[in-house]
Order: sequence, then C-alpha cells, then structure tokens
Amino acid sequence: MLKIYHNTRCSKSRHALELINQAGQEVEVVEYLKTPPTAQELRDILQKLHMTPEQLLRKGEAVYKEKYKGQELSDEEWIQAMVENPVLIERPIVVKGNKAVLGRPPEKVQDLL
Repeated sequence: MLKIYHNTRCSKSRHALELINQAGQEVEVVEYLKTPPTAQELRDILQKLHMTPEQLLRKGEAVYKEKYKGQELSDEEWIQAMVENPVLIERPIVVKGNKAVLGRPPEKVQDLL
C-alpha cells in the first residue's frame, strides 16, 4: 500500500494522487496540514527520501521567510520547525515500504507504482 502526504489545494499533489488512482493502487491519503507527521515520522520519511530536512523545506512560504530565512539550524531543529509548521513540508510525498519519492514533478510517483 502507498501513503501520500497530500495537500488538496496543491495541483502537483492532486496530480500525483490521480496517477496513483489511475494505476489502481491502494493508497492512504494523509492530509498533512490537518494531521502533521511527528518528528519521528519525518525522520523516517527523510531517510527513505535520502534527503536532509533542509532539502524538504518550502522556502517560498511566508512562515519560512518570516521565521527561518537566513538561519542555520540543525537537522533536528529543521524537523521541529516542520512539525510546528507543516506548511513548510514540500509535497506531495509518496511512501511505499522502505522507499519514498517527492512528487515534483508528479510523474516521479510512477517510480513506486
């Protein structure tokens, strides 16, 4: 089963979910703005993505510009920032077992289908 960390307002996230549905895959949809991942979930996701926390940040968001721009935080501090401000998490993220992809572009999810 796949899990998608999804934002219904994001066209790329909607497109990724559509690709999953078209492939007939079972999927758990996590609207991460309503149900943010825990710090441990983020650590697990980052490991599966082979990314650092800072690489997963949406740096164009107002909260990033207001609170974090120009700061050098540790990985754990960036994870905590994403837990407290889930809008900072890049999307969509699709997880299958021990693998994950960032659906940018959305066609990247096909790697897991």
